[in-house]
Amino acid sequence: MIANSINTNAGAMIALQNLNATNSELTTTQQRINTGKKISNAKDNGAIWSMAEMQSATSSSLNAVKDSLQRGQSTIDVALAAGDTVTDLLGKMKEKALAASDTSLNTASFKALQADFTSLRDQITKAVTNAKFNGASVVDGSTTKLAFLANETGAAFTVTSRTLSLTGIGLSTTTTFTTAASAKTMIATIDTALQTATNKLASLGTNSVGLDMHLTFMGKLQDSLDAGVGNLVDADMAKESAKLQSLQTKQQLGVQALSIANQAPQSIMSLFRG
Repeated sequence: MIANSINTNAGAMIALQNLNATNSELTTTQQRINTGKKISNAKDNGAIWSMAEMQSATSSSLNAVKDSLQRGQSTIDVALAAGDTVTDLLGKMKEKALAASDTSLNTASFKALQADFTSLRDQITKAVTNAKFNGASVVDGSTTKLAFLANETGAAFTVTSRTLSLTGIGLSTTTTFTTAASAKTMIATIDTALQTATNKLASLGTNSVGLDMHLTFMGKLQDSLDAGVGNLVDADMAKESAKLQSLQTKQQLGVQALSIANQAPQSIMSLFRG
């Protein structure tokens, strides 16, 4: 039983403590609703907050990995486009050599075919030289390999260069024919160059598929990390909404309880009335 006292209002003190506790819970709930997070700083839960921050940092770093892999994709796409041009040119060169191997041609026709062959040969050099993305190429012979980011630790996804220049496919800047006989021999030479070029393009195609698959994996990994962080720190808004209504009601009742407790000392006056 609480004694009647004009110096100490124990009932009001208890009511105030309960009201302060309710107000504290209400503040926490309102903060969660405002931020959408149940853990928004280290004070809320240091261990979980630290874990979430580390995973968020990893997820953010994967943006750089994805950018690097996309550059790799673009570099190989440009190389493959150049490779398609090279194989087309080789096919036309074979056609010119085959036509020039016809011994019934007159000199003018032969020289025209020879000039076309030479022009097609030189176009291969132009196509390969221009096959750059962001200054990098895997077909012009300027580098043996290119390395792109593979994960957040800086590991590399390496793409080995496949040179498609004239020397890279077994030809040279002086490759041509001067007679019908040499034109016939050139057919086999071009076939070999074409086989070499297609083999190298097949290898680049495999690298491109590998980059595509790894980029897809990085995207899924990033999504999983983001979802994991959300599970750690995001607030359940339905739960918080219900709790908010409950605490608001509890707060109103607490205010009334404190008001009633504050009126208790006034009742002591009735003890001294005659």
